[in-house]
Amino acid sequence: MQKYLLIALGGALGSIARVWVGSIVADKLGTRFPYGTFVVNLTACIIIGFSLEVLDKRVGLGPDWRYLIPTGFIGAYSTFSTFEWETFSKLRVGDLPIAGLYVVSSVLVGLIGVWCGVLLAEVVP
Repeated sequence: MQKYLLIALGGALGSIARVWVGSIVADKLGTRFPYGTFVVNLTACIIIGFSLEVLDKRVGLGPDWRYLIPTGFIGAYSTFSTFEWETFSKLRVGDLPIAGLYVVSSVLVGLIGVWCGVLLAEVVP
């Protein structure tokens, strides 16, 4: 039962963080390009790379952390389905350049984000 409570807690925090970060970024940069979702996806990649690498290295950290952070928080915070919908919406109205830029930059920058998270985890004592 405890693992489900940790997933729920992480999910609640992740969904709140998703709306907060996405809204701040969209307010500052606009919405023609889905900057809010892009930043949320990038930071989710960094957080999952970091947290899973740290959790794999730190044997002393129990499985509860996996339920709280990668499963709960990142599960609610990451916005892949929103990314797909926004890409589809751009394609639907014929904005192929923005749709293509969004897909390519999200995948490439997301991979770089995961790599940065792993590198960050490697320097943490």
